[in-house]
Amino acid sequence: MDGGPPYNPRTVEEVFRDFKGRRAGMIKALTTDVEEFYQQCDPDKENLCLYGFPSEQWEVNLPAEEVPPELPEPALGINFARDGMQEKDWLSLVAVHSDAWLLAVAFYFGARFGFDKADRKRLFNMINDLPTIFEVVTGTAKKQVKEKSSVSNHSSNKSKSNSKVGKDFYFPNPIVKIKSPESQGKYSKPLQAKDEDEEGLEEEEEEEHGETLCGACGENYASDEFWICCDVCEKWFHGKCVKITPARAEHIKQYKCPSCSNKRARA
Repeated sequence: MDGGPPYNPRTVEEVFRDFKGRRAGMIKALTTDVEEFYQQCDPDKENLCLYGFPSEQWEVNLPAEEVPPELPEPALGINFARDGMQEKDWLSLVAVHSDAWLLAVAFYFGARFGFDKADRKRLFNMINDLPTIFEVVTGTAKKQVKEKSSVSNHSSNKSKSNSKVGKDFYFPNPIVKIKSPESQGKYSKPLQAKDEDEEGLEEEEEEEHGETLCGACGENYASDEFWICCDVCEKWFHGKCVKITPARAEHIKQYKCPSCSNKRARA
C-alpha cells in the first residue's frame, strides 16, 4: 500500500491527527474522487477494501495477508455490492463501514499505548466533534447545520436585515454569496474591507455559518477561505478541494461539483 511509511501515534493529539488524515482521504474517495473510486471497485475483482491514510490519501486494495494484521482491517468486499444497489446507497454503506474502521484504528492505538479513561474520553470527544463520513456523504451533516441555523436566524433578525441586499444578492459578513441571472453559480469569498462597527455583526454571522461543512473534506467553514456551492446538490466546497479559483468562479454560470458531474456523465 502506498499511503506513506507506517508510524505509531502515541498521544491523544497524534492519534486524532492520524484519524483526521485517514478520514479526509476516505471522504475524498466518496466525494470528489468518486468516479475513480467507482471504477476501481470492480465487482469482478477479488475482495477489495477502502483504506484511508494519515497523508489524506486513499486506496482500494486487497486486504492484508498477515494474520493478525498490523492494524484493524476495513470492511471486506465493498466492490461486490456496487452494481446490486443504487449508487448513493452503496456509497452510504461504504461510508458507514469506513466510520467504523476509523474508530477501530483510533482506539486500537489507544489500547496499544495505554490510554487511560480520561485519554479515551478526550479522544472520543475530539472525534465526535467532527461529522461522520456517512453524514458528509449523505448530506445529513448539512441538514443538521441548516436546522441549527434556522433556530439561530429567529434570534438574529437584525443581522439578517442588515445583510440582505435586494432580491438576487445575499451578502452575509464576512462572506459573499452571489446568485444572479448573469451568474447562476454560488460562491463565497472573504470581504476585504470592514470597520469596527461591523465586528459584532461578523461575530454573529460567523456563529451562524461557522458550521457549514465542505462536501469534499468535511471541514468547517472558515471566513478566510474561498468556497463555492454546487447548483445541483447545493453542497458547499472549499475552492481548493474542487480546484476552483475565485477568478474562475466569476465566469461559471452553473457550477456542478465533481460528484454531480460524474453522475450525469454515467447517466
